[in-house]
Amino acid sequence: MAYKYKQGKYVPRFPEKYRGDANKIIFRSGLEKKFFHHFDTRKNILEWASEEFFIMYDGPDCKQHRYFVDVWVKVKTKDGHTKEFIIEIKPFEQTRPPKKPSRITKAYKRKVAEYLVNKAKWDAAEKFAEKNNIQFTIMTERDIK
Repeated sequence: MAYKYKQGKYVPRFPEKYRGDANKIIFRSGLEKKFFHHFDTRKNILEWASEEFFIMYDGPDCKQHRYFVDVWVKVKTKDGHTKEFIIEIKPFEQTRPPKKPSRITKAYKRKVAEYLVNKAKWDAAEKFAEKNNIQFTIMTERDIK
């Protein structure tokens, strides 16, 4: 089954909050678009960026790859401090290993391969975040309300 994603250019309401070129913000899914709107319009989000930097990671193929993080945000916390996050935006289903069916299909193999690549990216992002005193998180449709 081929996935059809809603993709396009996001035009921020508050371009001064965007770190990078605010004229080149691309959302790669309807879920990303919803999160971009959230980051753009919330007062506690001081700055944000999408795919403006990358993290090197070792893929399941034992080669080095670049992982362009979906979103970086700087947030003002309730106690007045600032905190930085790097965020991966994924449908909840894609954040868990696929369930093994009774018959191994090409679709199942593709989902496993995709999950292994994502897991390698997320492991690298966690190490990067820890090293740089920021927080890595994965956000899904369950997190946007």
